[in-house]
Amino acid sequence: MLTVHRAERSVHLADALAQVLENALADPFTAEVIAVPAKGIERWLTQRLSTVLGAEAMDGVAANIQFPSPTRLVDEAIAAASGIDPDDDPWAGPRQLWTLLDVIDTHLDEAWSAVLKAHLTGDHRITRRYATAAHVVDLWRRYAAERPQMLVDWAAGRDTDGAGRALPADLGWQPELWRRLRLRLGTASPPERLTAAAEHLRRSPEVSDLPERFSLFGPTRLSTEQLQILDALAVHRDVHLWLPHPSPAMWTALTGRLAPVRRRADESAVAVQHRLLASLARDTRELQQRLSPLAGADLHHGAVAAPTSLLQHLQADLRDDRPPEHTATADGTVQVHACHGAPRQVEVLREALLHLFQRDPSLEPRDVLVMCPDVEAYAPLVRAAFGQGDAGGHPGHRLRVRLADRALRQTNPLLDTVARLLDLADGRVTASQVLDLAAQGPVRRLFGFHDDDLEQLQTWATTSGVRWGIKLRQRTVFGLPGVRQNTWTTGLDRVLLGVTADETDLAWLGDALPLDDVDSGDIDLAGRLAELVDRLEAVLWRLRGPQPA
Repeated sequence: MLTVHRAERSVHLADALAQVLENALADPFTAEVIAVPAKGIERWLTQRLSTVLGAEAMDGVAANIQFPSPTRLVDEAIAAASGIDPDDDPWAGPRQLWTLLDVIDTHLDEAWSAVLKAHLTGDHRITRRYATAAHVVDLWRRYAAERPQMLVDWAAGRDTDGAGRALPADLGWQPELWRRLRLRLGTASPPERLTAAAEHLRRSPEVSDLPERFSLFGPTRLSTEQLQILDALAVHRDVHLWLPHPSPAMWTALTGRLAPVRRRADESAVAVQHRLLASLARDTRELQQRLSPLAGADLHHGAVAAPTSLLQHLQADLRDDRPPEHTATADGTVQVHACHGAPRQVEVLREALLHLFQRDPSLEPRDVLVMCPDVEAYAPLVRAAFGQGDAGGHPGHRLRVRLADRALRQTNPLLDTVARLLDLADGRVTASQVLDLAAQGPVRRLFGFHDDDLEQLQTWATTSGVRWGIKLRQRTVFGLPGVRQNTWTTGLDRVLLGVTADETDLAWLGDALPLDDVDSGDIDLAGRLAELVDRLEAVLWRLRGPQPA
């Protein structure tokens, strides 16, 4: 049975989950399975469970628990039911992408692909092929998750949106291209296998190695594909879904009146009274709409206490879905800071946190969560304001922070360097791109570049007139054969001649003018720069054009 648990606070959900886990599985050696959407939630939940599980409270142990992601849990269940190993599935993302590129090249001149051809052909548009194919594969992946019936209709030759409506004419190339890809792959797509897999899980639950009870903790979205598989698994298992939900009053108001509708036709916002619930709770309302026909039981966990602060008044109004009827005293629990730019935002955040820690000795840095719209944009600013600097400097430098949910490219310097090389391979190789590559940690260590060296390289690139391209053959690719000016080759010629030429007679040597003010002490740095550019040119030229998969 599928049981939905709701609470306004995650701590209430975690404590209720602990009560469920206290009833051990039939096999004591079987691991509990709790699917979580992020590693941060896994870490927090483990710490919370360790304080309530065990022979006595605060034992500090939460063991024999597996924390897969919801996507992984569902994918493994589908693989077990369908008998298709994801490692061998031709519809897997990378394999599908390379096959799609070949299909696009094969059928680009056919009439139905006119829209695609207009986008991909023309001067300098060859570099769009991979990016376009990757975007299309990602679109189809989302179609498979959210609208599997649409792809089932496409496979049957019906160009619909999955709800019986015809696709707009300008999107007609998508189903045709998808069918050509399906024909090339020679096997049914995941949406076509979904219904059969779900039915197999209902009839033969033993095909999945999931225990007789498992949980999903903290999801804010679940796709159609995931819900269909969870519904099938719940026929013979206890499936517990733990949802953070801001308002039991809103849940009650929407119960029984929700039906699947298109987002533009969704009028569920008019059923709530609080403006924040109407404007910010769309995902929550949509998830309730999808869960309504599936949930076998619905439990609310929460404790009602009289509000004593402005923040608690706001939370109580959201919980009860009532518009604010009074003006609470400003007590600092809700603050709005007007800041000019992201750097100032981080500085004000640091001061506000230090004030809170000083005012409340029980508050610790681990109790604070900071959210931002773009973690990659704010990451260097946070590192500069927190956790760095001298011990005798700003007290904010003693606050330890952890940057979560960052892209792998941002946390792995070697992977980031390789990705930059791939970006350069199809690009113009501008001066700033090469200098940014030189500043990457692995490249800096290889060539021994220090901060002063990088500043000197920036000066040389500017004064020698380097703009883009390394040699003539890069310029030729972009339709400028014979235009050698402002390439890295001409810039390096000027730097190297500046090292050797007489400072009193900087005359033209051939078609190069020696760069002024290059000291003899810079010979080693100039040589390292020349080696970097030479190696880079050789690597980029080998990376250009089609490569074996």
